[in-house]
Amino acid sequence: MKRILLVKTSSLGDVIHNLPVVNDILQHFPDAQIDWVVEESFADIPRLHPKVGQVITVAMRRWRKHLLSLNTLREISAVIKKLAANKYDTVIDSQGLIKSSIITSFTNGVKHGYDKESIREPLASWGYEQKHHISFKQHAVIRNRTLAALSLNYAVPNNAPDYGIKASVNTHAIINEPFVIGLHGTSRDSKLWPTEHWIELGRQLDERQLKLVLPWASEAELKRAQQIAAALKNATVLPKLTIAQVAAVISNAQAAIGVDTGLSHLAAALNIPTIAIYTDTNPKLTGVYAGAYTGAINLGNIDQIPEVVDVLNAFLSINK
Repeated sequence: MKRILLVKTSSLGDVIHNLPVVNDILQHFPDAQIDWVVEESFADIPRLHPKVGQVITVAMRRWRKHLLSLNTLREISAVIKKLAANKYDTVIDSQGLIKSSIITSFTNGVKHGYDKESIREPLASWGYEQKHHISFKQHAVIRNRTLAALSLNYAVPNNAPDYGIKASVNTHAIINEPFVIGLHGTSRDSKLWPTEHWIELGRQLDERQLKLVLPWASEAELKRAQQIAAALKNATVLPKLTIAQVAAVISNAQAAIGVDTGLSHLAAALNIPTIAIYTDTNPKLTGVYAGAYTGAINLGNIDQIPEVVDVLNAFLSINK
């Protein structure tokens, strides 16, 4: 039985892009034990996969704010001891950053990662015993799957990915009508889709007897969700939910329509028809990537804001 550790800590979309690696590995090593190192705020994602064993959490984002505090030093020491205590046959760092390379250096196993020409922070490659050259000019899902294949010496897969996750939280008490989930929140204002576009989309969904369900994670997102809902008769603003709870809501949706956010990637990973809206980034390398069981469509690009009619037509084409 192979023991394998995956190091992919953040961000939400990046962690989701690494999920297909698990099922790829299990196709070649059915009895493999697969553990995962992840940032604490994204730990719900690997935990959604029934074949991921131990999820080891780090808190790099929180630690660096109080790096010299006694509590931080104790937490870091505990994580280092845990990483060193587990013996792995293979450790795969698909993050390719200095911070993930440092984490990988404390693990007990043969360490694999990208070579210095294949990552944004070339110094990170110094922490790997086995370095692999993988072109930047590919989607992140393909890069992750390729790295795992080269690290474990099996053929690089060319089939559609299987993200392998399942949401388990019961949400029927929250929504009991057909709905589309509107993933309107994102990390930068430049990635937002205009509020009036969301309102018009909601009206179009109402004509088709569909509700628009709006999650949120910050006060700014709550205010925007409330503004959208106030202009519609078919919109519901959710209570604040964990990632696992949002995943459960998404898994009951007829479709997901979202901006450039990790939750759009989560919808695709949950095999929900997904329309992703890009206004400030190029989806070619990190856009929503359809899994093996359903479709996903990326619309827009840098300084190209999709119109409501384009989003609606994409929704109608994918939600047949």
